[in-house]
Amino acid sequence: MLNTLRKIVQEVNAAKDLKAALGIIVQRVKEAMGSQVCSVYLLDPETNRFVLMATDGLNKRSIGKVSMAPNEGLVGLVGTREEPLNLEDAAAHPRYRYFAETGEERYASFLGSPIIHHRKVMGVLVIQQKERRQFDEGEEAFLVTMSAQLAGVIAHAEATGSIRGLGRQGKGIQEAKFIGVPGSPGAAVGTAVVVLPAADLEVVPDKHVEDVAAELLLFSTALDGVRNDMRALSAKMASQLRPEERALFDVYLMMLEDAALGNEVVKVIKTGQWAQGALRQVIGEHVNRFELMDDAYLRERASDVKDLGRRLLAYLQQARQQTLVYPDNCILVSEELSPAMLGEVPEGKLVGLISVQGSGNSHVAIFARAMGIPTVMGVVDLPYSKIDGIQLIVDGYHGEVFTNPSELLRKQYAEVVEEERQLTQGLDALRGLPCETLDGYRMPLWVNTGLLADVKRAQERGAEGVGLYRTEVPFMIKERFPSEKEQLAIYREQLVAFHPLPVTMRSLDIGGDKALSYFPIKEENPFLGWRGIRVTLDHPEIFLVQTRAMLKASEGLDNLRILLPMISGIQELEEALHLIHRSWGEVRDEGVDIPLPPVGVMIEIPAAVYQVRELARQVDFLSVGSNDLTQYLLAVDRNNPRVADLYDFLHPAVLQALCTVVEGAHAEGKPVSICGEMAGDPAAAVLLMAMGFDSLSMNATNLPKVKWLLRQISLGKAKELLAQVMTIDNPQVIHSTLQLALRNLGLGRMINPASDIQA
Repeated sequence: MLNTLRKIVQEVNAAKDLKAALGIIVQRVKEAMGSQVCSVYLLDPETNRFVLMATDGLNKRSIGKVSMAPNEGLVGLVGTREEPLNLEDAAAHPRYRYFAETGEERYASFLGSPIIHHRKVMGVLVIQQKERRQFDEGEEAFLVTMSAQLAGVIAHAEATGSIRGLGRQGKGIQEAKFIGVPGSPGAAVGTAVVVLPAADLEVVPDKHVEDVAAELLLFSTALDGVRNDMRALSAKMASQLRPEERALFDVYLMMLEDAALGNEVVKVIKTGQWAQGALRQVIGEHVNRFELMDDAYLRERASDVKDLGRRLLAYLQQARQQTLVYPDNCILVSEELSPAMLGEVPEGKLVGLISVQGSGNSHVAIFARAMGIPTVMGVVDLPYSKIDGIQLIVDGYHGEVFTNPSELLRKQYAEVVEEERQLTQGLDALRGLPCETLDGYRMPLWVNTGLLADVKRAQERGAEGVGLYRTEVPFMIKERFPSEKEQLAIYREQLVAFHPLPVTMRSLDIGGDKALSYFPIKEENPFLGWRGIRVTLDHPEIFLVQTRAMLKASEGLDNLRILLPMISGIQELEEALHLIHRSWGEVRDEGVDIPLPPVGVMIEIPAAVYQVRELARQVDFLSVGSNDLTQYLLAVDRNNPRVADLYDFLHPAVLQALCTVVEGAHAEGKPVSICGEMAGDPAAAVLLMAMGFDSLSMNATNLPKVKWLLRQISLGKAKELLAQVMTIDNPQVIHSTLQLALRNLGLGRMINPASDIQA
């Protein structure tokens, strides 16, 4: 069964469009199940009817013509009940509906299974037979498994059609909408630029070219390069491999010959496809053929073809390295965005970001929020390889992407962009004003930094200190661990820039979604693995060098605070404090006379919430990392778009934990700040202030919005709101209660300028 499933899914994946994909499904499922009819009905969102889109066994002329409302027929029943239906005599069922044009009166038994993708019913897969019989459990299970497997494939094929401007029936449509996860608020209208990871064939987009001769020359050069590599490799391995093992290199060389792979790629290039797209197409076809073979040895050859393809692609990409053109109003699209990709776009051109992988709290989304770039993450259904150069809209408020947007939609979003710009300009006037509520309560607003660009942005927006300096950023952009001297220079720059304001430097926090290329940590579950303080306590040489660099950098400034991440208990804290004292002693022995700076603990693991008073007694301050605390309390991987909607910092459990932390810290006479993304959400900041947090730390982009909102409300009103939401047991209700209360106070403009667009 598994083998059959795998073959069907592979074939369907390789189909050129939705019609071809559905044709393969009905044919292959009918064969696999030995039934006389297999049909697919898809739910048309415009008419809300299940339309017959493909069949093998019924009258083909009825395709596209026969349709049922959800309350009609057996297909409608399967779709609305969202579960399989297995009938011995379909015509005897009260919901049976007869369509003369299909010829289905000849078939008595009926088995239907819903096709569901992301909780949404997309259609129904049906098999039928002439004789009356109940399909057995195994057949039913197979059809249910088939439907589940094919749901994503059908969604992808549909989406690809939408990108090309075609609807289900192949008719032209204006626009298509893809749902992701909000990554960074804001809206953008612009042109897609697809950025590919190094030598990954699967993500190469289609691209039409005029200069076919130039593409042929590029491909010919790549062929020569790989041939030379193969010969050199073969010669190099001569002493280590037996002749029959070296024969593989000869096989590679034969495949590269003009009569084989090379010739096929040339043919596709001549149709106007660029060399990389032609290579992807040909390699993909060969790989599919090999993977479908029953012979295990031949199946393994698929990996050889993939390897060849990757080698050729690497040459093509090398030749093209300088040719990536970034237009004005550029929207960067990638399977997995990286901070490095953001840095390559010329200043002033980047207006939006789309990542197929990742969620709203992955590292790159935090970067995007810091830079103020509208971003949508986790758009898993977006066939991004097809969208290079087309018009897009990014809605970072709702987590939506529109391809081929209509003139009307472009105009509406252009107005939102302009409104945002004016709002930002208006907020600039707040820079020199304190963050003080209507009843005179002062709420210090600090910033999170990591990039040098953050410093200027933070100063322009009137930050009162740094609540979190991410020291891993300088480590991530190097190809080795930075030396003590290099770290000292970087930290000194931060401390001088904000002097005399406090700068809270978090000790190296790698692991989880923050990897160093030169210090790889491969784990099944990195968020519950070797990360944060666990790494640096296991490597005291890294911790000591970093702490010494921080201490030396603070000489004569005295505005350093050290923060320890991922502390789960007293023993870790005591070990870290011992190393800090040791570093301080070493630095003083070198003649650098500095006081021991305040040391704090991050509260981001549930264990720390329950030991908050014990931890507070040993340190000078506490700081909540709301991103990780939310993730661990709710058992939701914040980088996983499948569960991203369960990640919610307004969940009652999170709010209760935060109140516990504030009470515990204050009971020990210690200040407590919060430095996660929650602090930068203006509505959430109202609740955090009411809880009693001593300072809020956020990305510089959001600081003016938070300041504006807190200056428009009284602490008394904020406490009333907090008391109200603490009685609610549903995060969605908490969100709507908070938003409604702020709208009623005339403070809704900070929440979501794009909320009125009906798309």
